[in-house]
Amino acid sequence: QVRLVESGGGSVQAGGSLTLSCAASGRFFSINAMGWYRQVSGKQRELVATITSGGTINYGDSVKGRFTISGDNAKNTVYLQMNSLKPEDTAVYYCNVLLGSPGYGTYWGQGTQVTVSS
Repeated sequence: QVRLVESGGGSVQAGGSLTLSCAASGRFFSINAMGWYRQVSGKQRELVATITSGGTINYGDSVKGRFTISGDNAKNTVYLQMNSLKPEDTAVYYCNVLLGSPGYGTYWGQGTQVTVSS
């Protein structure tokens, strides 16, 4: 089993900043990538940012230039620094991990609410 523990969500005014963190623990041999997705009720879950174990980063178009993802391979932890937050960033943010060989598989965190008020 793999457990993802998320922290750092909350409420902030537009223009403010928040930092999310997600730590993976449990029985696995390696991690290929970790990342963040977000979902608004009634809409599809969308990519926020991902980072591979080798450091390759991918951002969703709506957060480029404002959000920064980083990872600590030794701690199996990923961070998301969110700056210049907008009301449209309001969503539940989910951590995701993509495991490597030999087990593979993908797991999701329980989600953390981020609310940005205007």
